[in-house]
Amino acid sequence: MMQKKICMLGAFAVGKTSLVARYVRSVFSDRYLTTVGVKVDKKIVTLEDGGETTLMLWDLYGHDDFQTVRTSYLRGAAGYLLVADGTRQQTLEVARALQQTAHDVVGNVPFVLVLNKADLESEWQVDERALVRIAEQGWPIMRTSAKTGAGVEDAFSRLARDMAIA
Repeated sequence: MMQKKICMLGAFAVGKTSLVARYVRSVFSDRYLTTVGVKVDKKIVTLEDGGETTLMLWDLYGHDDFQTVRTSYLRGAAGYLLVADGTRQQTLEVARALQQTAHDVVGNVPFVLVLNKADLESEWQVDERALVRIAEQGWPIMRTSAKTGAGVEDAFSRLARDMAIA
C-alpha cells in the first residue's frame, strides 16, 4: 500500500487541527488547543481506481508574526491543504504566502485552498474578488466547516484524487 504525506498549512487558529480531527475521527471540539510543532495522523482511503493509499496528515503549527513554518516539515509532501479562515481576511494572505513557500520546497505538487468555517459564512470577511483572482490562477478552492463536517471529506478526497493522477 502506498503512503502519501499531506501537510496542513495555514495561519494560527484557522482550523487545521479541527479539519484533521473531523476527517480522521469524525469529531469536532470547541476547545482550542494550539498545535506545538507537528502532529501526524493517518487515514487509509480507497481511490477511484479501487486502490488504497495511506494518507499521512502532517498538521503543522500555525503561521503567525512570531513563527514561520519550518521548511523541513514540508519535505517529502505529495500534496497540501492551504487552510484559511473565512472570518479573517488576513489568513487568506498568509495562505498565499505559504503556497509560495511550499512550492519552493516541494515543487509543483497538488494542493487545495480550503476556506474553513463555512458555518459562519454570515461573518465572513474574505474578499470575493480575491477569490476570483486566485481561482483564475488555477487554484482549486473549496469551502469547509470542521464544525458541521460540510465539505471536509470532499476537500481531502479532491487532494487525494489529484495526487493519484499527478
